[in-house]
Amino acid sequence: MEGLRPRSLMTAAVLEKAVVGGWDLDVRIRDQERDGVAAEVVFPTWALQACFVPEDPGFQLALCKSYNDWAAEVFGGWPDRIVAVGLIPMLDIDAAVAEAQRVADLGLRALFLPAQVPSRPYNDGSYDRFWAAASDLELPLTFHSGTGVEPRVVRGPGGAVINYLLAAQLDGPRVMLSLAAGGALDRFPKLRVVTVETGASWLAWVMTQADAIYEAHHMWTRPKLSLKPSELMRRQCAATFMHDPVAVANREFTGVGTLMWGNDYPHPEGTWPHSQARCAEQFEGVPSDELAAIVGGNAARVFGFAL
Repeated sequence: MEGLRPRSLMTAAVLEKAVVGGWDLDVRIRDQERDGVAAEVVFPTWALQACFVPEDPGFQLALCKSYNDWAAEVFGGWPDRIVAVGLIPMLDIDAAVAEAQRVADLGLRALFLPAQVPSRPYNDGSYDRFWAAASDLELPLTFHSGTGVEPRVVRGPGGAVINYLLAAQLDGPRVMLSLAAGGALDRFPKLRVVTVETGASWLAWVMTQADAIYEAHHMWTRPKLSLKPSELMRRQCAATFMHDPVAVANREFTGVGTLMWGNDYPHPEGTWPHSQARCAEQFEGVPSDELAAIVGGNAARVFGFAL
């Protein structure tokens, strides 16, 4: 509506339940300090899906550019506290390469790609020039669950649970397998990949079965890899989770370096403002060095925080 800012359109009932730090940076930092969070990687809200919805490559690019300019302006003054991701549209690979360079020039320290591109899955070799560019820029690739396609594919009873698990969180194994078994991680060993809000307990299953199938179906598998799929994932990938005690229990097999905890502020499925208690619960008995890596060290290494 003309003359009204977006938040003015929220009803009083919605505003009463909203977490103000979702759009007020000062409140956000205060809330994160209250939760014991020293630094964070920030993803968009409505732009999370909206920027990847249009089927027109030029329109997608324009939306992503607008968000990236805004993110650099708003978060650029907090380099030690906040890494804002740069949105990269993948319908036009040449445009994606150019926008990745522009994102780096803006000072953003991570690239956010849609978890799915319906017209061209990530095992397609035509992406190699983008992987090469991202490697040269040394910017990690992030893939947030439920992006690139409509994640609400099931309606009716159980839909909320079914969609969250099967249409969103399974974006994690889809991305990692595409890049590992498809050979991109092998060809570009400097690539760093993080799947976001995908949970991480599936890592053990995917690593085990990917290796088994790669070896058992050796007569069909292409390309041939220099390492097992699981070894490529351990070397170059991580998955984020809020509360996933199974992933924590499997860390000896999957590798501590594949796990990144986050509180998913300000969303209701996250752990804010009770992250200290939730972490104490799910990390009980975890050695201090491993705990430090999962709740901060791994992210600091990949995203360039100086903690």
